[in-house]
Amino acid sequence: MRDIKNKLTSSKNTKNIQNRKGKSFGYQVLGFGAGGSAASFVTATGGTVITSGDFKTHVFTGPGTFCVSCAGSAGGSETVDYFVVAGGGSTNIDRSSGGGAGGFRLSNSVGCAPAPTMSPLSNPSGLPVDATGYPITVGAGAPQSGAPYGNRGSQSEFSTITSIGGGGGGTRPWPQQPGGSGGGGRCTSNGGSGNTPPVSPPQGNDGGNSGPYATGTGGGGGAGAAGTNGGGPVGGPGGAGSFIADTFIGPPAPSYGTPGPVGSTRYFAGGGGGAKYPSGGGGSGGVGGGGAAYSGGAGVGTPGTTNTGGGAGGSGANGGTAPAGANGGSGIVMIRYKFQ
Repeated sequence: MRDIKNKLTSSKNTKNIQNRKGKSFGYQVLGFGAGGSAASFVTATGGTVITSGDFKTHVFTGPGTFCVSCAGSAGGSETVDYFVVAGGGSTNIDRSSGGGAGGFRLSNSVGCAPAPTMSPLSNPSGLPVDATGYPITVGAGAPQSGAPYGNRGSQSEFSTITSIGGGGGGTRPWPQQPGGSGGGGRCTSNGGSGNTPPVSPPQGNDGGNSGPYATGTGGGGGAGAAGTNGGGPVGGPGGAGSFIADTFIGPPAPSYGTPGPVGSTRYFAGGGGGAKYPSGGGGSGGVGGGGAAYSGGAGVGTPGTTNTGGGAGGSGANGGTAPAGANGGSGIVMIRYKFQ
């Protein structure tokens, strides 16, 4: 009798399961990684946190700490994408060339579109993290200078990723400053080298060269293009910056960077324009926060835009008579990961 009862009960349960096939029972199905362990996702705090869909982006416009409480696992998430821009280079008081943009380093492992198609390209690999605190350094824009050339911007850092500050804009035939992107040249000198020290993918481009004395100076290098050469009646424009997709940042994307020619993106790390004195026009700043040079006499160039890493625009003057040089723009750090 007991065997018959067990068979009847089993048959009834099977029928009930079949009748409920395809219906939701209100349970959450958990993913499992290798070895049958439950999948987990990166969990962290720090900075300004933006949530969009299944992703979080932490934005740092100043120093802070990215605190990871769970490093995640296979089947969930176990890497983060990064965007690290250094401070831009400054310019000086004597017909200076444009300041170079801060180094621009980006990983895009989940394929946020559109993605940069010009140097520097995004790294396709995310960065593994541990459950620990990661100090964040956001590079300051370089202060203006009265010396023979502008100052280099400060570097930005997250984990193993370091972006180098932009080179200062030059004056007279001294060697121009290298950096994330190089400062422009002046008085027959070449622009400073970008991507210095070198990393792959590259973090920036060279500054523009200069022609003879009393011609336009070179534009500072930008993340997306080299600075334009000077040499004529107008200073060289700063090199264009590069961009990240709005989806990398999240809904408040217009709060950061600048608009540019590629839609649904924000631009950073434009080079500063080179100056021309005593007459002629100053070079425009590169898209992505590069400052424009002063046009038409003794005046101060436009600073690089805050939290873009933009290089400063050159000041127009002869013999150090400009009121001041211009400051580079400060950098920024963003960290993005899947949290559910």
